[in-house]
Amino acid sequence: MITQTFSFRRSYFFRPILFALLICFLISACRKQDHGKPPPQHNADVVDKWMTMQLRLMRNATGIPNQAFSRHFAYSGVTALGAMLPALENRSWIDRLNGLTGLPAENHWKNYYMPENVNAALAAINRSFFQSASAVDKLAIDSLEEALKIEFLFSQPASIIATSERFGKDVASAVFNWAETDGYKNAGAPYTPPVGPGLWKPTPPAFAAPSTPYWGANRTIIDGSLHGLHLPAPPPFDTEPSSEFFKMVKVVYDASQSLTDDQKAMAIFWRDVPGPTTPGHWLSIVQQVVKQKKSTLENAALGYALTGAAVNDVLIACFKAKYQHNLLRPVTYIREVMGQTTWNSFIATPAHPE
Repeated sequence: MITQTFSFRRSYFFRPILFALLICFLISACRKQDHGKPPPQHNADVVDKWMTMQLRLMRNATGIPNQAFSRHFAYSGVTALGAMLPALENRSWIDRLNGLTGLPAENHWKNYYMPENVNAALAAINRSFFQSASAVDKLAIDSLEEALKIEFLFSQPASIIATSERFGKDVASAVFNWAETDGYKNAGAPYTPPVGPGLWKPTPPAFAAPSTPYWGANRTIIDGSLHGLHLPAPPPFDTEPSSEFFKMVKVVYDASQSLTDDQKAMAIFWRDVPGPTTPGHWLSIVQQVVKQKKSTLENAALGYALTGAAVNDVLIACFKAKYQHNLLRPVTYIREVMGQTTWNSFIATPAHPE
């Protein structure tokens, strides 16, 4: 980020959606009892294992923009939640999904085994999203699905497992078809960035063309999640050493001259690519919470879906703001205004505006 102020601003930008959705997740976790015997509670082991798999797939994937992994995270969470439809006692969030249709009709929860519903669904959606994964990773998806299925067959009739498998795969198909219409295919359409003082231009070392300039036009996961959300404009561009803009960039430059080993380690830990990706960091945090809280399968699926939706939707807003303001990156200012013509950031600057 150009400044510490900008970093704080970005954190405030993320907080409204994440806080609101996660609070709703906690509220929704207070389950209402249905008439008659409620569905049994299952542990979240199947979701935990598939989160680990998805983190691996994200880390190993190539050719996918960093923020685009938010789709993999969000739609997988929605798939897990949708797979549990026959046993959900609170369906309010299913109704909030923005235009999702085609989910299969479900029978009574007793006709299914929910862990296999989720297992089959997450296997199918990850195959669809990671079609270019390596042969080794594709085999890992198959192996995990089969191992869990065999485990479930020790306690459940084969007919129930087969019914659950079909239902989970049908949910994954409906969610993937929905995902294919969210606008991501147009995110990299031809774009000519505006030219002028303070505006973004390709950055070293690759000087790559602007990445996903139309990501901000994607459809959100949750209907209305971005209504009323606006990111304030950055401080006015200025080249005078006495200006707020110059002073803020100088904070970045000065810090870069004396980075400690701890600061470098922290930067590498939070580095997105190569690494777990930005959405992958959040997925890892959700996985830790699921384990620490010993979440039920339903609550784990709900947390998976809503946190993924929050990350996906706020990144849409983030990229809309990036290309609305088209602000230059620190490396450009430091080189061209401050005269440090060979300066580079510790981690390479991505190919999109500040």
